[in-house]
Amino acid sequence: MVKTAANPGGLPKEVFDGFQTQLAANRSQFYLDVASGPFYGFNRPDAKSSEATIASWWRQGMMGGAKAHYDGIVAFSQTDFTEDLKKITVPVLVMHSEDDQVVPYADAGPLSAKLLKNGTLKTTRAFLMACRRRMQKQLMPICLLSSATKGSSRKDMSNSSSPSSFCALSIR
Repeated sequence: MVKTAANPGGLPKEVFDGFQTQLAANRSQFYLDVASGPFYGFNRPDAKSSEATIASWWRQGMMGGAKAHYDGIVAFSQTDFTEDLKKITVPVLVMHSEDDQVVPYADAGPLSAKLLKNGTLKTTRAFLMACRRRMQKQLMPICLLSSATKGSSRKDMSNSSSPSSFCALSIR
């Protein structure tokens, strides 16, 4: 996600440094601000905010360790999954919104699908986290593993090219 020679469309490192500064200064406020703003798209003029969703996200964030979250920003932004994605052989559905304010679309969803041996990209204009929650019934059949893989280990599935094996990678 961070801008590098290998990822010229990434975000400047200063963006992630800013996240760490905000987290260190007031972790509780950071989780409220991110959830009530760009993460769920509640900062959009036509968005209907959900206090329950914001509170739930805040609660989940506050349950984790402060140091782990601080270090997690580095891991989230600077870990290169290119070689890992190239090794996955099962069919993978990559879902991403063009309107994502947190994870840049052009350098995440399409790139991930391209790196996967059997990736399919489903792009929407506004497929945000909150939308995903409301669409669980429609998405569940897509995201469930086939009963044919029941009992398979993750290792078995990652090396399988069987169409009955299926992974879902939800970028955003």
